[in-house]
Amino acid sequence: MTTVLAIDPGREKCGLAVVTDEGTLHKEVIPSEDLVRVAASIAAEHSADEIIVGNGTGGGKLAEALRMAIPNLPVKLVDERFSSTRARARFFRENPPRGIRRLIPRGLLTPERPYDDYVALILAEDYLNGQGT
Repeated sequence: MTTVLAIDPGREKCGLAVVTDEGTLHKEVIPSEDLVRVAASIAAEHSADEIIVGNGTGGGKLAEALRMAIPNLPVKLVDERFSSTRARARFFRENPPRGIRRLIPRGLLTPERPYDDYVALILAEDYLNGQGT
């Protein structure tokens, strides 16, 4: 079983997800400034086999920082095109709008919380399925 720590990098916040072939073990959104420390802790806690980082905002610099901080794990950049759009749709499938918000077309809705963790989840699932390499 392969365990991947996926990261959706961002300027102010980042999404994290730990995913295996069997499902999701962990996901959260954290401040970018805490990312390297938290990623090292989560990777150790879940015995991650590798780390993947979306190649968007600051992905290259982040990957290098992770390689230096966690030298025993491979860190790979992956294509994150369209992952935010797919993550937003999945967020609403798993967290349907309630009350009056359910009457608003989903294309016009904004999620009530950051969904960067869902982006990381999509990156991990694509990677494990051989589509994100």
